[in-house]
Amino acid sequence: MSTRHFIMALAAMGALAAPSPKADVYSLDSCRRMALTNNKEMMVKAEKVRQAGYMKKEAFAAYLPALDFAGGYTYNQKKLSIFDSDQLLPTKSFDLATQSYQFNVVTNPYTHEPILTPDGKPIPSEVALIPKEAMEYDIHNVFFGAVTLTQPIYMGGKIVAMNKLADINKEASLALQHNEAQNVIYAVDAAYWTVVSLHAKHELARSYVNLLDTLSRNVRLMLDQGVATRSDLLSVDVKLNEANVDLLKVENGLSLSRMALAQICGLPVDASMNVADEGCTEINPKADIATHYDMEQVYANRPDLQALELATRAAGQQKRVAMSDMLPNVALIGTYSFSNPNMFNGFKKRFDGAFSVGVMVKIPLWHWGGNYNKYRAAASDETIMKLQLQDAREKVELQVNQAAYKAQEAVKTYLMTETNLNKAQENLRSATLGFREGVMTADDVMAAQTAWLKAHSENIDAMIDVQLCDVYLSKSLGTLGY
Repeated sequence: MSTRHFIMALAAMGALAAPSPKADVYSLDSCRRMALTNNKEMMVKAEKVRQAGYMKKEAFAAYLPALDFAGGYTYNQKKLSIFDSDQLLPTKSFDLATQSYQFNVVTNPYTHEPILTPDGKPIPSEVALIPKEAMEYDIHNVFFGAVTLTQPIYMGGKIVAMNKLADINKEASLALQHNEAQNVIYAVDAAYWTVVSLHAKHELARSYVNLLDTLSRNVRLMLDQGVATRSDLLSVDVKLNEANVDLLKVENGLSLSRMALAQICGLPVDASMNVADEGCTEINPKADIATHYDMEQVYANRPDLQALELATRAAGQQKRVAMSDMLPNVALIGTYSFSNPNMFNGFKKRFDGAFSVGVMVKIPLWHWGGNYNKYRAAASDETIMKLQLQDAREKVELQVNQAAYKAQEAVKTYLMTETNLNKAQENLRSATLGFREGVMTADDVMAAQTAWLKAHSENIDAMIDVQLCDVYLSKSLGTLGY
């Protein structure tokens, strides 16, 4: 019996023991789609892409004029008074002789000279009274506000750098989203092919139990006929019990692997996850297994390297932002301020205001090297990112070569297990015929059955390993589609 016919027979047996026909069957592509839709980390990455879009709009808004309003209320305990008491002001009269205004002062009636006080000042003959209350202002309740318009003219290149930084951040978020999608697909494929592998091993374990059960019945008949010993029967029964225990373990492992796949796909863990490739007999690697790759193309395809390159560019823009702190800043400012009470036209308890326009210039002069050291730290950060990018490229090249070797080794191993499987199949057939003819013992048959089981198990592992190595190679090359 060929390997393909044997696995197809296992699949037919599995169909008889499978869950109810109502169980859903999922293909690899459908599992990938569900995982990409329901994965929480993918949701986080999608939200970060949206967040980067908002940050880009925020950075662009810095080019435009900003309009702000500020207002407030103040309660003052006391009134405002210009004088501390009533004020007496001297007056003047027009003198025809001098054709000018002269102070009205007390004069000597004989000499007509002004009479002076002891400190030498003339004594007014007439005064104007200004009561203290007349110069008091009620400022108990003061309302004030201002509307300010600010238009940046030159900010040292900071606004341009922040906009470029926002663009880079959005591109990096998209690259990280693509990288996470590949990680999710790789996890889905690993869980998917684990289910396929354990399903095949489950059917293999059932077939092995059936073989031992048949051998046990034959040995019992031979024991009754006196051509076998009880020791032969006990040896077979021990092997049969061990096979049943192994079958139970495989059944539990298969159930757990289905739960793991359901969890990755975003389904309830108790969902019935039958996969379409259960019982598959062929391997179809999608990645080209070559001995040499165009690494520049690989670097361009890898989203994680794209994110690192964008991070390096972002560090360069951060350096530009740090440099802007050492350059002059110029902005145009327009303000409309108002208050109640106001003093624009006498003291009035009502709202009134006025416009003002100006230019603000800020020139950094001396900060004890703080701004310069900030710039040097940003430059060091850019150098670090460049070194990390170079290191990542070297590791990716090593990863690609390792993945290619593993894929080649997996295919070779699979071909060798096919050969071993055919030999084990022929060996089991020969041992079974020899046992029936009495030229071979039950131990020989069990040894052949054990070799047959091992050959089939290794063949299943090799087939699944080819699929997983193919996916890993595609991921390493950055060509894993989704």
